Amino acid sequence: MTYLVTGCAGFIGSQICERLLSQNETVIGLDVFTDYYNPERKRKNLAAALKQDRFQFVEGDLAEMDLRPVIESVDCVFHTAGQPGVRGSWGSQFDLYTRNNIRATQRLLECIKETRPGVRVVYSSSSSVYGNTNQLPTSETAVPRPYSPYGATKLAAEHLCNLYHANYGVPVVSLRYFTVYGPRQRPDMAFNIFTKAILQDRPITVLGDGGQTRDFTFVGDIVAANLSASQKPVEGGIFNLGGGSRISLMGAVEILEKIIGKSARIERKERNKGDVRDTWADTTQAQTRLGYKPAVSLEEGLRQQVAWEEEALRAEGELS
Repeated sequence: MTYLVTGCAGFIGSQICERLLSQNETVIGLDVFTDYYNPERKRKNLAAALKQDRFQFVEGDLAEMDLRPVIESVDCVFHTAGQPGVRGSWGSQFDLYTRNNIRATQRLLECIKETRPGVRVVYSSSSSVYGNTNQLPTSETAVPRPYSPYGATKLAAEHLCNLYHANYGVPVVSLRYFTVYGPRQRPDMAFNIFTKAILQDRPITVLGDGGQTRDFTFVGDIVAANLSASQKPVEGGIFNLGGGSRISLMGAVEILEKIIGKSARIERKERNKGDVRDTWADTTQAQTRLGYKPAVSLEEGLRQQVAWEEEALRAEGELS
């Protein structure tokens, strides 16, 4: 089979590419290298895949390019591309979120409908679609009530997947990720920021009281779930992917301190608008229908992330 991975240079997309290539699959990677964070970092994420003969890279913008030549040659799409981040989705930046999360997804689905309607799409959705839910743990039956513009655009794209499946039979699967972490994590995400700061003896900023909880999910478990969703008979399904590692933010900081062997210097600020208080995934459906079982504990996953961050900082001359 030939797989298309959109957002192939990103945190999750690049690791899906590498997992597929390790299984001797043929992969087409598509990315536009937006400037949400340093594109050079994304190019480094692609370095291993680019060495493989079975990997073809296409640089292009899902919201603008002619997708037919790519779609005609693939059997399955992992749609990880999108505009990330809750905090940046307010105000004038919202146009980027509607363009890169909604319009890009609609164009991809429309091209599949017109070109190869049997191509499966595994869509990277988000726990942000639930908002500040009172249902903890949260199952897929909970009514989505996004608490940020970002969450609203992810839900809109998920609805597009559902309606192309219902009306045209496009075999889509939506995966709602709960706070993904691990090597290659985006530089705007908390564990990346905290790890660098502690390693470099800089203060970390904790938003709010630090008692907010998240269900942290290791990136390797997310990758495994994507591959499973591409193979199981689960067309039209929506699945929560949590790591079973729900903990408070300050509890996670304590684990980082233990791994790094240094205490964090903590500064506090008011929490950002759109940040929810708690997340906790009910993964019963994913366990039952995808065979999903998180394999990496939070401490082990953070050890892997810290090791990766240390290596990256030393390579950049930012850590002795």
